[in-house]
Amino acid sequence: MSTRFKLCSCNRTMPLDAAAGARLGAVLGSGPLAVASQLCRREVGEFLQAVDGVDEVVVACTQERALFAELASQRQSVAPLRFVNLRETGGWGDEAGQALPKMAALLAAAALPDPEPVPVVGYRSGGRTLIIGAAGQALPWAARLREQLDVSVLLTSSGDGEWLGEHAFPLYSGQRVTVTGWLGAFEVRWQQHNPVDLEACTRCMACLSACPEGAIDLNYQIDLDKCRDHRACVTACGAIGAIDFSRSETARGGSYDLVFDLSPTPLLRMHQLPQGYFAPGLDAARQAGDALRLTQLIGEFEKPRFFRYKEKLCAHGRNEKIGCNACIEVCSAEAIRDDGNHVRIEPSLCAGCGACTTVCPSGAIEYAYPRPADMGMRIKTLLNVHERAGGRQAALLLHDQQQGTSLIEQLGRLAGAGGRGVPARVLPLDLHHTASVGIDLWLAALAYGAANVAVLVTGAEAPQYLDALRQQMEVAQAILSGLGYPGRHLELIHATDAAQLEQALHALAPAEVPGARATFHVSADKRGTLDFAIAHLAAQAAAAPAEIPLPAAAPFGTVELDTGACTLCMACVGACPESALMDSADAPQLRFVEKNCVQCGLCEKTCPERAITLRPRLLLSGEAGKPRVLNEAQPFHCIRCARPFGTLQMINNMTARLAMHGAFAGNLDRIRMCADCRVVDMMENKGEVSIMDLKRPH
Repeated sequence: MSTRFKLCSCNRTMPLDAAAGARLGAVLGSGPLAVASQLCRREVGEFLQAVDGVDEVVVACTQERALFAELASQRQSVAPLRFVNLRETGGWGDEAGQALPKMAALLAAAALPDPEPVPVVGYRSGGRTLIIGAAGQALPWAARLREQLDVSVLLTSSGDGEWLGEHAFPLYSGQRVTVTGWLGAFEVRWQQHNPVDLEACTRCMACLSACPEGAIDLNYQIDLDKCRDHRACVTACGAIGAIDFSRSETARGGSYDLVFDLSPTPLLRMHQLPQGYFAPGLDAARQAGDALRLTQLIGEFEKPRFFRYKEKLCAHGRNEKIGCNACIEVCSAEAIRDDGNHVRIEPSLCAGCGACTTVCPSGAIEYAYPRPADMGMRIKTLLNVHERAGGRQAALLLHDQQQGTSLIEQLGRLAGAGGRGVPARVLPLDLHHTASVGIDLWLAALAYGAANVAVLVTGAEAPQYLDALRQQMEVAQAILSGLGYPGRHLELIHATDAAQLEQALHALAPAEVPGARATFHVSADKRGTLDFAIAHLAAQAAAAPAEIPLPAAAPFGTVELDTGACTLCMACVGACPESALMDSADAPQLRFVEKNCVQCGLCEKTCPERAITLRPRLLLSGEAGKPRVLNEAQPFHCIRCARPFGTLQMINNMTARLAMHGAFAGNLDRIRMCADCRVVDMMENKGEVSIMDLKRPH
């Protein structure tokens, strides 16, 4: 299946003509491309003719995306339809005349095949909605939404002048409210402190008349500061039983599909809230918008399963020791939790930001929407086609599909009104979230020839995401500077409006790139991609050093061992999740393969002698992949059978420590025996057993 490209100069406001179409067609391998000037108006027939076939159609216009999609639908077209924005991303602006290589790159990337489908996470909502808040906020919204949703109300405060009316929906009161779960599966718990159960109350007002202190009003809740425990209200309530001062079970709760939290301060405080939970606070406009969204969340829904978790590679923990917590600390949705020696990721809470995959040192968590290989192919295509079309010093601009895209479009429109626009060498690449791409793909892009990789952040990101991106950039820049590539290759661009973005993009200075472009493909294995990218950058460097010191957040480094303290107990070997630390079957040796080390710190925390220290660095020689001996010792030979077991240092340390202990005195020779001889010695001495006999050196 081939691809048809439909170009338009947008009423001749872009430098696109027949000559440009011919150049683009030559680069894309599709023959000369026709360039319309009013494809959405008088030349719409050309579009209709293109979608009559089965070939994929790429329309170089997003301004009239809705119109083109509707026309294709009316035509009952089966041709796959894609859209790419050439106008705002470079067709307008003071460098529009030099933007043809960028246009070719964007068209080629748009024509790439769709990534393979990924598993999905399903949600089912029947509209069971709990509205939480003060009476004055919650009750009016309950009255408005009860016809569309199965509404219940939890009042956290009632003294705001809102009276209870018709018993039209379940009504509760309580405090200490907790909310867990997600769309279709929320669990809400609260403590009912007031003696009046609003769900049982019939609003007969008998309690109001009976209360001598006037502690009950038309909210039907007892003001416990006024109440003097006459209990006349209990008598008046009678068999209805809505008032109970001796209620022992105050814990209440329920299951809901949706939660409308109208508390002044949201009950859930994470940056990325669960789907189906809305917390607009007291802002009337936000309340109205969220109420509308609530009514649209009835039915079955699904989203991509954004991640793949490879437990074997996880450096989180071993033997109840915690090493790497990077994914837990960065997750703004609180979807990742400690699960003993590994982590547990709740796919229903995952918002798909991908920050966990960016900070994971081992690649145990892989972003799946799209997969690294798919993203790598997009980056490689953009950069290669840009160069093939005559472009130089390309800068890759990574941005999210919402705020980032909107800012770029605003910048392009300002250019249409005389602004500078997006520089010709800047290639925008939209992501589901900017935190989903990290050091492996950044370095791959630079190996593919990018002079800069810039990440656009707009202020909507969680603070921990920005910290993670800065740390990753610091490590990547240290590698590039250490290899001798001048300039600043990676940049975090903060922009909340188009003017800030324009200034930052035009201030971006090209950094030095390798003389030859890499040809490798991005691997599904993060460490594999890093190895490929760093190897290419090092090979192209003028004079690569033997090693490069790195910041503390680096996923590369060595282990430094205090051999005087190390007893070769091998606890570190059992703790290492990456097989960077190994023992030897032939001799008492501790060996280390630096290439495997992710600097998780488990060995350092596990070592009982505190003999291990981590030092971040990048070792560029071939020695990084070879085992090297960190420590070795003279083996100790059993004093009975002469078979080697343990080490001389370990046996000497044990006997020295236990010699003065009364429970072991007189039996120290058994420490110097192998396990088999110790049993024989015990039997020869009539089965005497002491605490010492349970201590078997290894």
